Amino acid sequence: MVTLDRLKNSLRIDGTADDDMLQGYLTAAQSYIKNAIGTDVKEFYTSDSVSSLYDVAVMALASSYYNVRSSLVSTTTISVNLPVNSIIGQLRGLYAKQEEGLNGESN
Repeated sequence: MVTLDRLKNSLRIDGTADDDMLQGYLTAAQSYIKNAIGTDVKEFYTSDSVSSLYDVAVMALASSYYNVRSSLVSTTTISVNLPVNSIIGQLRGLYAKQEEGLNGESN
């Protein structure tokens, strides 16, 4: 599970001034990733084969939210987060397999 302290450590942040904002980014990242993959299989995100991938995606996305929170130039920047997209793709495949197993479906 990604905690605020773990996120701050990865971003090399020592102070507490941005804690509320970082917690918001952390919550938003968790919600985004779960909504992109699925939420029907509750134990999916805590299973050993998934939890580390999920945590990396959450940390990468929350870090991206923090690092790209404002632009220093007058042009619009659009962040493409390839690591997060890659992990979401992997997790979608694992989720589909687990969901199939729970529903007793087979090909």
